[in-house]
Amino acid sequence: MARKDDLTGKGPVSGNTVSRSNNKRKRRFEQNLQKKRFYIPSQDRWITLKVSAKTLKTINKNGIEAVLKEARRQGVNV
Repeated sequence: MARKDDLTGKGPVSGNTVSRSNNKRKRRFEQNLQKKRFYIPSQDRWITLKVSAKTLKTINKNGIEAVLKEARRQGVNV
């Protein structure tokens, strides 16, 4: 299962861990993904999405239906 946000499609990015002696080592910066259930009143059903903490804040601000509508407009199959 890919470690990507279901709504935004954001995934891990790569970078370096830099030690005190300035040695560089490759690492991955993972998204803060959470598996959450959302209730959609217009469809009278629950959906489970894997979303990042940032997307969760956006859903709390704008509402799940508005966020789903925007995601579908951008081509995400939800």
